[in-house]
Amino acid sequence: MNEEFAYMKSEQPDPATDDKKKAASVVDTITQLGQTSTPAPADSNIYCMTIIGQVEGHLVLPPQNKTTKYEHLIPQLVAAEQNPKIEGILIVLNTVGGDVEAGLAIAEMISSLTKPTVTLVLGGGHSIGVPIAVAANRSFIAESATMTIHPIRLNGLVIGVPQTFEYLDKMQERVVRFVTSHSNITEQLFKELMFKTGELTRDIGTTVIGSDAVKHGLIDAVGGIGDALLTLNSMMDQRRSMPGGVLPS
Repeated sequence: MNEEFAYMKSEQPDPATDDKKKAASVVDTITQLGQTSTPAPADSNIYCMTIIGQVEGHLVLPPQNKTTKYEHLIPQLVAAEQNPKIEGILIVLNTVGGDVEAGLAIAEMISSLTKPTVTLVLGGGHSIGVPIAVAANRSFIAESATMTIHPIRLNGLVIGVPQTFEYLDKMQERVVRFVTSHSNITEQLFKELMFKTGELTRDIGTTVIGSDAVKHGLIDAVGGIGDALLTLNSMMDQRRSMPGGVLPS
């Protein structure tokens, strides 16, 4: 009888072990992707994606750099677009910029989503973070957050020929065209901020703070997480009432 009881006891799951496994899984998710769905309800219809540190593109950055890998973000956006339970996407940014083509790829992905999207700049949305910040249907910036607008730069070996300048100029035009077409800032003003001298100590360009970004038409409104979620929920309600479930452009 004692042997049978011991066998039955060993077959029962240990709650403490299960809790440890769940905790380890959450820690692994945070380590690998920098995010976890633990605080949100399991049936949440909003997907929150964070872009922090430096946007890592074609080159692997040193391990001490805080990075967001674009090959991690693109599958998440595809999955959120395909998942019928997800009705809205919130993108939270605190980035110093990074790889230009990777940043533009992320921005293009966000702008082409059919589901309502809202971006929120916390801390900073610098350099190539600017196109990502304006890519959503609606953008917010914290009052204390900043955005740095500056010309594109090349690292590593640069060949001193006219073609190098032409390549940089074309890439810069891609960024300018994307930002001006997805925000209310004019091309003339954006380029004026980009090539301004005397403000940045080691570079040319401009740093705009919260309300200034809104005043220039770069960002839609000053606000925080509450404002962003309120707007996103409103857009989701509007989408449900529209024929075919598509927001008007």
